[in-house]
Amino acid sequence: MNSFGQIFRLTSFGESHGRAIGGVIDGCPAGLEIDLDFIQNELDRRKPGQSKITTQRDENDQVEFLSGIFEGKTQGTPIGFIVRNKDQHSADYNDLKDVFRPSHADYTYIQKYGTRDHRGGGRSSARETIARVVAGAVAKLLLKKAGVSIQAFVSRVGNIELEKPYTELDLSQTETNIVRCPDSDTAKRMIARIEEAGNDHDTVGGIVTGVIQGVPAGWGEPVFNKLHADLGFAMLGINAVKGFEYGSGFEGTRLSGSEHNDVFIRTENGVRTKTNNSGGIQGGISNGEDIYFNVAFKPIATLLKEQNTVDRAANEVIINPKGRHDPCVLPRAVPIVESMAAIVLADHYLLNRINNIRNL
Repeated sequence: MNSFGQIFRLTSFGESHGRAIGGVIDGCPAGLEIDLDFIQNELDRRKPGQSKITTQRDENDQVEFLSGIFEGKTQGTPIGFIVRNKDQHSADYNDLKDVFRPSHADYTYIQKYGTRDHRGGGRSSARETIARVVAGAVAKLLLKKAGVSIQAFVSRVGNIELEKPYTELDLSQTETNIVRCPDSDTAKRMIARIEEAGNDHDTVGGIVTGVIQGVPAGWGEPVFNKLHADLGFAMLGINAVKGFEYGSGFEGTRLSGSEHNDVFIRTENGVRTKTNNSGGIQGGISNGEDIYFNVAFKPIATLLKEQNTVDRAANEVIINPKGRHDPCVLPRAVPIVESMAAIVLADHYLLNRINNIRNL
């Protein structure tokens, strides 16, 4: 239950206040050139302390590869890696050892395991996503060979949202501001909303939108591993995610079938669809159009203010947590969303090569 993927497969390990977070990537083909600077940059996009609207923990998150790479290329063997934990303030959690924090995994972990690492959430901490970002960066390098690109961005913070569809935005502007929204005016309003939440010792949620381009028709499986189902499974496994939709999503339910259907047309580049309500996937298999989706993130559960709860003995208590926490997870979640999408697409890329004799 700590592994993800079928052929391109990640197994992650570690707790937030343990010695390290790490993982093993299996199934990556041999001969792939590994750009260490690119991988580290992906981790830097996820790490704490990168702006005034993220937690100010000082964690440089330097990745160390232990196996599977020689002279800058993958060997086809398991790729082991670790990122050592630093700057933990474990004492900040001493008062919470026997307390169930509202909307955290404290209670459910006790019910499942009978024990838990209370320091920073242990295994349930979003720090575990470090392993996903490293694996996602390797997957991106593999997908680049296939002409596939993945771009995510913040499209809503609280009630502040982008009014334009992604096709009318310059996605190259996503990294030009600290909230990772490709529209500068909307980004300023989003930043102000996050600062407002932080000043009130509160938190705010929102939506990250993902766009995958360059996927040819034919990737995906027809029944249990539909491409959109695997993407949904991947996104719903990210900390704080409460929902996933692709293509027209829930808004598509407002349309009639004649309005919603994507009509096939002939173009100079072959068969395309006139519209893309399907979100690039039909019957669980890619159709060559852009794949786009939304991922909903709840407001972070850790509030630096008093809250009512109970302890392990079911006594009512009041907690006032300490520590350094994000008022909004969205800016740091962007590379995580991209990484999980990349792992899914790399897996289906390799599956398609096996299942289709034309690709051998």
